[in-house]
Amino acid sequence: MTTPIPTTQTAQILIIGAGPAGYTAAIYAARANRQPVVLQGMQPGGQLTITSDVENFPGFAEPVQGPWLMEQMSAQAAHVGTKLEADTASRVDFNQYPFVIETDSGVTWHAHVVIICTGAQARWLNVAGEQEFRGYGVSACATCDGFFFRGKDVAVVGGGNSALEEALFLTNFAKTVTLVHRRDSFRGEKVLHQRVMNHPKIRVRWNSVVDEVLGTIQGSLRSVTGLRLKDTVTGALSDMPADGVFVAIGHDPATALFHGQVQTDKEGYILTKPDSTATNIPGVFAAGDVKDRVFRQAVTAAGMGCMAALEAEHFLAMRESDSSAAV
Repeated sequence: MTTPIPTTQTAQILIIGAGPAGYTAAIYAARANRQPVVLQGMQPGGQLTITSDVENFPGFAEPVQGPWLMEQMSAQAAHVGTKLEADTASRVDFNQYPFVIETDSGVTWHAHVVIICTGAQARWLNVAGEQEFRGYGVSACATCDGFFFRGKDVAVVGGGNSALEEALFLTNFAKTVTLVHRRDSFRGEKVLHQRVMNHPKIRVRWNSVVDEVLGTIQGSLRSVTGLRLKDTVTGALSDMPADGVFVAIGHDPATALFHGQVQTDKEGYILTKPDSTATNIPGVFAAGDVKDRVFRQAVTAAGMGCMAALEAEHFLAMRESDSSAAV
């Protein structure tokens, strides 16, 4: 007869999210003997699970597969003593202590520290061909994938600061960069606008939206060949050759669960103290893309996961010290 899983459980450190930030926080917390618990959520591994070649994570001379890298982080976290739960947080209450976290499986966790590592998701175009070629020529991160398009013709979709910055960055590798923008003027900063318009490698397709990502599929081999664009003024369709497409229309932090619980900026990114992962709630920390609207890299997320675990350990140690002194 199997023993039923308790519907109420406790954790010294509960980590919500299982990307580079979450797993790194777990590794450090486990090595501090804090028996961390990770709620892995619906996509364990985060955005790296849909990334093919990872070439910029330190420690690997050759490119590694994103899913494999996250499997290794998960295995390392488990090896040093992390409890990995294939469960998703559905409600949190940071107004009482220990904090209360309810999950989809019906378990209620009481946690002395919570580290939020739920990440962010790139906004996609949701057009034909985009899903089929994601990771095979369609990307949302020029810093991650720009190197693979050396000497190629690429397109960047968007008109804000992110799109302009991505386009400028890609000129370090690509032969040509075409910015595809739905309007007749950029929304980004004037200085970026000027740099883009003055760059010899960059051209702009104004008043255009992507109707379809074009490409070829031969067995397991997939490659982008171009874009089908729609003129927003005339409605006319035209095809534009391209070897790669970078979607730069923004990111959405996965913070809906925490609205009204911790402070966020106007776009939903969790606010933390300077040079810290501490939120406005003592004992609640945030690491990775859920609070980082600037860098959004696996290695910076992992670094913040380390910071969060160290700050969590300090928080718990101070509470324990205060309790001992009061006895």
